[in-house]
Amino acid sequence: MRPLLKIMVALTLIFIAIFLLGQFFGLLTVDKVRVLLETAQQTDPTYIFAAVIIILLLDIILSVPTLATILLAGFFLGFPLGAAAGLAGLTLAMLTGYMISRKYGDRAINLLIKNETERTEIATSFARNGPAMIMLARAVPMAPEVTACMAGVTHMPLMRYMIFYALGTLPYVAIAAYAGSISSPNDPKPAIFAGLGLYAALWIGWYIYQHRQKSR
Repeated sequence: MRPLLKIMVALTLIFIAIFLLGQFFGLLTVDKVRVLLETAQQTDPTYIFAAVIIILLLDIILSVPTLATILLAGFFLGFPLGAAAGLAGLTLAMLTGYMISRKYGDRAINLLIKNETERTEIATSFARNGPAMIMLARAVPMAPEVTACMAGVTHMPLMRYMIFYALGTLPYVAIAAYAGSISSPNDPKPAIFAGLGLYAALWIGWYIYQHRQKSR
């Protein structure tokens, strides 16, 4: 398990560095996402769908306010179009991370982990713990990107990764987009309650998972 954690910590530090750079330069804040979508709506409402996909696709490179973007997608596009745009953008981002890591990840693993036995242990540990991590990743910032990259690095079969990704992401996107669709600037309570509820449910899932791991 320790080699797996070492790789995941290294990936997390990389994404934290990207996040800090994004914050320093003010890239894709919630306000900027809202302005971009408002501009797309004024230009041509059909552009909003593409804008949401592109913004969420950038999540694998930049730190994007994912939940806020999906809530806004629901507000501007309604349900289920907002959910479809959100799911498409997140899926493209995660597949990009998976494919890049699958192709080039071995080089990074060899640099960080010199022992061949430990490199084998990484794939074994992720095959055992990865499914739960993938499904619950939305509870923690940057965890979805880290788990997508880990799935690629360890050569988890794509269909296996997509099944667990869908189990964790579909409800998240659907609830967030629907909450956004029934919210408004004068009544943001559905979006607020949905956001709090989603994170509460995911954190409870993490707690149960950690408790079961310790009991084993």
